[in-house]
Amino acid sequence: MDNQRFPWVPGSATGIGSMPGTDPDEAMRVIAGELPDFPYLPELPDRGPGSDLTGRTAALLVDIAAEVTPRGWRLAERPGRDLARARTMLSSDLDVLEEVLDGYRGPLKIQLCGPWTLAATLELTRTMNQALSDPGAVADLTASLAEGTAAHVAELAKRVPGAQLVVQFDEPALPAVAAGEVPTASGMSRLAAIEDEPLRERLAQVLAAAHRYTVVHSCGNRVPFGLIRLAGADAVSFDLSQLRRSEVDGVAEAAEAGMGVFTGAIPAVPGPAPAAAGPGRPGGINTGRINTGGINPADGSDEARETAERVIQLWQRIGLPLDTLPAQAVITPACGLAGATPTQARAALTRCREAASMLAELIEETGGES
Repeated sequence: MDNQRFPWVPGSATGIGSMPGTDPDEAMRVIAGELPDFPYLPELPDRGPGSDLTGRTAALLVDIAAEVTPRGWRLAERPGRDLARARTMLSSDLDVLEEVLDGYRGPLKIQLCGPWTLAATLELTRTMNQALSDPGAVADLTASLAEGTAAHVAELAKRVPGAQLVVQFDEPALPAVAAGEVPTASGMSRLAAIEDEPLRERLAQVLAAAHRYTVVHSCGNRVPFGLIRLAGADAVSFDLSQLRRSEVDGVAEAAEAGMGVFTGAIPAVPGPAPAAAGPGRPGGINTGRINTGGINPADGSDEARETAERVIQLWQRIGLPLDTLPAQAVITPACGLAGATPTQARAALTRCREAASMLAELIEETGGES
């Protein structure tokens, strides 16, 4: 396999998105220290609205405003202080990124909310219904997100000119949107399922707008690997612990098609159960954390080796040559680390890096047999 098709070096690891705490400088320096070959721009939702996935992405929308309500974010008629705060925090985060990664050359990942999760977590202006319930609103949001993505990428390219940008779209709600399982505002019913063709088209629209290597991340089960591949994503990111036997073929098809495989092999740390559209919404969608077990900061190389072996076992299950694994796969946590303590978050990133560095050696020990 031609390693040049991937922007990272073989044996790479990175994070998903969120980190604990409220200090962007501290979070960015931890990431740069633990993941020197594939850092990422973190979200710090502990800072409040505007630092969360939905709020940060809302700050990038073009000609569409949003504001915070007791239930979460909703579309607004005009920009207000909530959006101004979100944009100020994003600008500050980019200043920190530029300073910490001064002179950096290599892959750099950024994260945005994908169009379907954004539509499922933003309310319409005059009702409590999600934008997802209005096809016209979804179309407008997608077009705005595509334009905002292009502008955001251009800004980052100026700030870190040596970086090879990797643009991740977070779509934790995508399986629920496809299955018709997104709850209405009342929680008494569900919004209708969206058919595959519009699902693919809207996702493809924002992926194409990035003009960079793209990843779609979905950290639950029933990840629609085929739809993500057909939408044109360059890589897919998922939680290995949530992968069902019936979904292994989807991973295999993605890998065989040459997609990058971001394997969430490190458990996310338990945190408060979040609601995607904010507090108070029944049956909200998880957009940042999943409860899959903890990270012991004292864990060492044995745990990293175990993690690497799990990723190798996945490759063996999908039947691809093991010598393609270090170049094609990236080891990550299962989901964001906002629910972790700073020590746990650092330990999780360390374990990802150490596990990824062991892949080639462990494969050699097996004789390279799939």
